[in-house]
Amino acid sequence: MNRFSIGKAEAGGPRLLVVAGPCVIESADLCLRVAEHVKTLCVARDLPFVFKASYRKANRSSGSSFTGLPMEESLAVLARIGREFEVPVLTDVHEEAEVAAAAEAADVLQIPAFLCRQTGLLVAAARTGRTVNVKKGQFLAPGDMRNAVEKITSAGGTKLLLTERGTTFGYGDLVVDMRALVVMRELGWPVLFDATHSLQRPGGVETGGDRRFAFPLMRAAVACGVDGLFFEAHPDPARALSDAATQLPLERVAAFLDEACRVRDAVTEESRA
Repeated sequence: MNRFSIGKAEAGGPRLLVVAGPCVIESADLCLRVAEHVKTLCVARDLPFVFKASYRKANRSSGSSFTGLPMEESLAVLARIGREFEVPVLTDVHEEAEVAAAAEAADVLQIPAFLCRQTGLLVAAARTGRTVNVKKGQFLAPGDMRNAVEKITSAGGTKLLLTERGTTFGYGDLVVDMRALVVMRELGWPVLFDATHSLQRPGGVETGGDRRFAFPLMRAAVACGVDGLFFEAHPDPARALSDAATQLPLERVAAFLDEACRVRDAVTEESRA
């Protein structure tokens, strides 16, 4: 397993990597509040932390949905969080033309699931020297992520994360095949489980989902040996401007992390027995 640092956070190490934050940058105040809260929880539990937030939402169910603040304003928020909280930050990129600007503000460039086969985008992200997180497409077999890995490493990428976020099941639903976590880890790079996007029920004017499955799916993923957790959190999910049905309430994040640590410790102890 490749092991590397993202700023002060270690990926592929003995502690679960936590990648968390609101779905999209709604305001600087929101991001600062979430970053401070989650960082405090991670420091108390000795968990490496990467703050995440999208500066723009390109994939929206409706043309009237919120897509984000102006790009320069959003990237400035990410840079501020990195400075003030001394944590690495992650954001997603959708077009090759966006990559250079995003790389100035973010430590990790994320390739959205629907774009995981876009060769030019993968190569452009890899050439920045930043860590690249590729979300497995909902339409893709986990073993086929080998192609994304090869595109990035061939372009000089040396820090790579792979993220499972569910697989399309019929119309309007996702399921999580835990075997995907094992298969993708066999590619040699740290694998994250996206505990909130996996809850989505796509379709209609607004993507829905079922938040009650966040804890049980997280427990299963950690028990499978995942290297980190990716999730979205918001002080008031019902009022969130994106993914209102699936973001974790900020007040539940402590319990979420505690449960993840308990499962991780149990599995570690069992493997040593």
